[in-house]
Amino acid sequence: MTFASSLSLLFVMVALAAIPSSSVALVVVRSATLGVRHGIASALGIVAGDLIFAAMAIAGLVTVAELMGTFFAVLRYLAAAYLIWFGFSLIRGGAKAGEPTDVRRAGGLGVSFAAGVALTLGDVKAILFYAALFPVFVDVTALSTFDIGVIGSITLIGVGGVKLVYAFAARAVANASQGFPFRRPIRMVAGTLMIGTGGYLIVKG
Repeated sequence: MTFASSLSLLFVMVALAAIPSSSVALVVVRSATLGVRHGIASALGIVAGDLIFAAMAIAGLVTVAELMGTFFAVLRYLAAAYLIWFGFSLIRGGAKAGEPTDVRRAGGLGVSFAAGVALTLGDVKAILFYAALFPVFVDVTALSTFDIGVIGSITLIGVGGVKLVYAFAARAVANASQGFPFRRPIRMVAGTLMIGTGGYLIVKG
């Protein structure tokens, strides 16, 4: 890979990661409601999903991924079901005089990570990116070990870096709103956002 192609791939990944989406919503809500560690775990799960797609593209297996429609559909529905369930948990918690949602009920760090992975692997846009746009920047037939390391680093920095910014920003806002009189309605709005995101994942399939 040339420096220009590497920089172009980084810019594209940063831009796509920054666009408001279901993955951004997951990171923001997990971080704001359960703590920044959950936001980081979700972000790492999203990065892991992207790395899996990148590895498949490099290995020439994206066509196989497209053929495995049922598998990825199942992942999408699982991610959607989790988002809807988590949304209802937020709304129920917000309806109880502002009581915080029980972290154990909402799942631990492993659940946050798994949700990020499932959401990414079930994302049709991610499949299309690695099947159509990724080869524009990367000649998968002429990659060295160093190039593969560069791609992994770009994915980690481009996707992970942006999601971490969202995670820390969301938590900072949540901390600043401690004692804020409208905190309960905000939690309910966040829950509604999660439910809507989950519903969108199901409908768009």
